[in-house]
This record gives sequence, C-alpha cells and structure tokens, in this order.
Amino acid sequence: QVQLVESGGGLVQAGGSLRLSCAASGNIFSINRMGWYRHAPGKQRELVASITGGDNTNYADSVKGRFNISRDNAKNTWNLQMNTLKPDDTAVYYCNALISMTGTYVYQYWGQGTQVTVSS
Repeated sequence: QVQLVESGGGLVQAGGSLRLSCAASGNIFSINRMGWYRHAPGKQRELVASITGGDNTNYADSVKGRFNISRDNAKNTWNLQMNTLKPDDTAVYYCNALISMTGTYVYQYWGQGTQVTVSS
C-alpha cells in the first residue's frame, strides 16, 4: 500500500506565500518523479511543477520565478514553495508521484488535495 498525504493549503492575500508539503509512505521501492497538479473551477487540471530524483525540474510557465519545488529522496517528501501568489493561483492542489513498488513497474499516486485560495 502507498499513501500520499499533503498539507499546507489555506487562504492568503495576493502577494503572499504558502508552502505545500507532501509525504509518501508505504511499500515504496523508489520514487521516480514527484510533483504537484492543480485544478481550478472552469479550468483543466494542469501540472504545476515536478522534480525527478536527479533534481531535474519542470514548471508551468505561469509559475516560473514564483514557485519552487524541492524534495528529500531519503524521506520520500517534497514541497512546493509558492511566492507572490496571484488570484489566478486559486485551485485545489494535488501532489502526485510516480512510484515503483517492485523495481520494474511504475504507478502514479495522488494526494487527497488541498485548497489554496488567493484573495485580491
């Protein structure tokens, strides 16, 4: 069994900051990629940021320069530091990961979601 638990969402004014955290637990052989998606009302789900075990990162163009993703491979945790937040960042944020339990097959797992609301 693998479980992802995330935390850190909340209400913040435009220009403020929040830090999201995600922790994976269970029968984990390796985590190949860690990241966050977000889903806002009326919009499609989008990848916000991701990071590999080799520290290769990818960011949505809308958050580059404002958000930073980091991870601790040994502890199976990762974070999303969100700065200079905008109302358009309002969404439910889901952490996810590509995880292998066998060393051969990789599966995608999701956190429960955490609401981020940015007021103007």
